[in-house]
Amino acid sequence: MAEDHPITPDEARHAEANALLGTVGVGRAKVDSETSQRASRRWWDADAAAYHETHADFLGVDSPDGEFIWCPEGLHEGDWRLLGDITGKRILEIGCGSAPCSRWLAAHGAHPVGLDLSRQMLERGLAAMTSGGPHVPLVQAGAEALPFADSSFDLACSAFGAVPFVADSAQVMREVARVLRPGGRWVFSVNHPMRWIFPDDPGPEGLRATIPYFDRTPYVELDGEGEPTYVEHHRTIGDRVREIVAAGLTLVDIIEPDWPEWLDREWGQWSPLRGEIFPGTAIFVTEKPGR
Repeated sequence: MAEDHPITPDEARHAEANALLGTVGVGRAKVDSETSQRASRRWWDADAAAYHETHADFLGVDSPDGEFIWCPEGLHEGDWRLLGDITGKRILEIGCGSAPCSRWLAAHGAHPVGLDLSRQMLERGLAAMTSGGPHVPLVQAGAEALPFADSSFDLACSAFGAVPFVADSAQVMREVARVLRPGGRWVFSVNHPMRWIFPDDPGPEGLRATIPYFDRTPYVELDGEGEPTYVEHHRTIGDRVREIVAAGLTLVDIIEPDWPEWLDREWGQWSPLRGEIFPGTAIFVTEKPGR
């Protein structure tokens, strides 16, 4: 980091995790699935406490029944019903974190299972469940090899979980298609792909396009030994669509949320300034054909 580069609030929030992991630099490098998964597990374990200190209220983590917030723009499943009818449905949440979405689904008549790579994130979810509300089974595993039988779930969802952090997101789509029953719906939200071209800055500097949209080389943070401590992968809109279709799924909709007038909260790179100009989130709504 250059000496004249001001510390952003998001960088300050991540200071503890970076110190624990020994992060000393950033770069762009090809990263395989095993390395990416190891980095993600370590990162989210190290950052779990600080993440919840900042975001738990917005996400409803400590609400007895949880909340289902799709993105920093505040879209709530209760209003949008992107999953459709959830009553009595068996639902897999991929990258559930502390599982507020899964707990909300359970409180509204569904039978969810939460899956996440990070033990510390899952432990935070278990702690939240001790305060009351529904108890949801949680599974520690990666998204590229789901530990479930074929056609195990009616629905699947992911609110900024797993998909941006895996090396092979096409494999995630295939795995979800495998565990979904025919007619099942798979809905996931991710950073809007066009955000890749801008610096992760909620202010005016975040309005300058500096990185090629078509450069899919992962963003990597590294420790002193050159080992990745954080990895994020980029796919274009077209890449996402092709991965969905190649998995045998049907693309129903792509939602690009407007920034709501009532929301003055910054979340990392998300801010009212940027949100008024270009989208921060893309939500892909897909279905598995058949009944």
